[in-house]
Amino acid sequence: MSIISNALSGSIAAQAALNAASQNIANLQTAGYTRQGVLLSSLGAGVGVRSAGNGVEVSALLRFADAYKSQQMWRAASDQGARSQTQPYLTQLERVMGDDASSISNGIDGFFAALNASAVDPTSTPLRQQIVTSADAMAQRFNSISTVMGNQLLSVQQQRAAIVPQANTTLANIAALNQRISTSTASGTNVSSLMDARDQLIDGLASQMGIEVLDQPDGSRNVSLKSGQPLVIGSLAGTLSSSMTNTGEQTLNLDFAKSSYKLDPVAIGGQMGGLGEFEQNTLKPLQQSLQDMATQLTSKVNAQLALGKTMAGAPGGPLLVYANGKLSITPGFNAKDLALSLTGAAGDSGNLQKLIEIKNQPITVSWVGSVLMSDADTQLVGKLGIYSQQNQALLKTANTVRSQAIDDWKSTSGVNKDEEAMSLVEFQNMYQANMKVISVANSLFDATLQMMG
Repeated sequence: MSIISNALSGSIAAQAALNAASQNIANLQTAGYTRQGVLLSSLGAGVGVRSAGNGVEVSALLRFADAYKSQQMWRAASDQGARSQTQPYLTQLERVMGDDASSISNGIDGFFAALNASAVDPTSTPLRQQIVTSADAMAQRFNSISTVMGNQLLSVQQQRAAIVPQANTTLANIAALNQRISTSTASGTNVSSLMDARDQLIDGLASQMGIEVLDQPDGSRNVSLKSGQPLVIGSLAGTLSSSMTNTGEQTLNLDFAKSSYKLDPVAIGGQMGGLGEFEQNTLKPLQQSLQDMATQLTSKVNAQLALGKTMAGAPGGPLLVYANGKLSITPGFNAKDLALSLTGAAGDSGNLQKLIEIKNQPITVSWVGSVLMSDADTQLVGKLGIYSQQNQALLKTANTVRSQAIDDWKSTSGVNKDEEAMSLVEFQNMYQANMKVISVANSLFDATLQMMG
């Protein structure tokens, strides 16, 4: 009977819908789960048959995914990754360079303060010793900041190198899922869970580097860098590698099929791009600026001492040595070796005055240009502070955009327990109604048999 077949198709459709709703509720707290549903279609009557129709069928299992919202979420992950990797380094540098106990500015001020104090009695051994002591303290501050920067560079390189194998594993897993999804799609198997797993992998990859994702007709997804280099095409995955050059530079390379690409450490985006941007645009310029300051301070002080005479009337020797990135006092240098006199005459402090004037002489520092010796470190710390504030603002924006993108994704793909509860009630009623129809049909059939009997 058509009544029974219609009701049976309705009950089967209701069961399919209830199954989808129960699956959604079961995965209410599953990260990255995309809700599912069923598409019901009415079955029309056959030709020449006087019937309202032949019931209903489940024409498709639905996966509520929005490619645009997913792309927005992944782009936000890349921006967030870049800014979040940079800020800890900026904060540490800002704190160390701006701290009175370790700042280079205070070290330079202390050195020139000792020179000024010696003007009272240039022949005083304690005052001369204070000059040597303060010069050594200044050198230690230079070296301390230099060590922090060197450690940061090493940390950046190690962190970037650690991301590479993680990304390679992700790329291989995405390619493997592409293969499974395309095969399962062709056979008509539900691939929603596989797609969820792949989307989770893509989301993690997006935080590590900026990517573009392109859907393919067979259900697979091609992944490439924003600069165009392929990472995953179908079931093929590329391989990233990092290596160190003889000059201490770290390089990034991508091998895909038979092609090899050298990657820009900044343009790659995401966490890796954030590390590259900090290294290239902040850390290395700061290291060079520190070297500029130490080199020119050493040169100016030693050159001026060479023009003077010691208490014994001998030509002045170098007080400072800057070599291999380290500033120090010349080995064996004593207070009596300071050439504070220009003429060698008793009480003459002409060269001491020239040394004091160095503080207000201009030097060229790569990151800030031409500045006074006394202002160089302050200028560097100020520029670093601006960079840090800008990155904090960008990080805050990136966090907000990421949060909004996730909320937008959830509005389409996420599970809403209230909606699913309503679906359960609706399809339960549908199932019960169809079972009631079957019961009515059975009653009619029994009544017909009784009439015929």
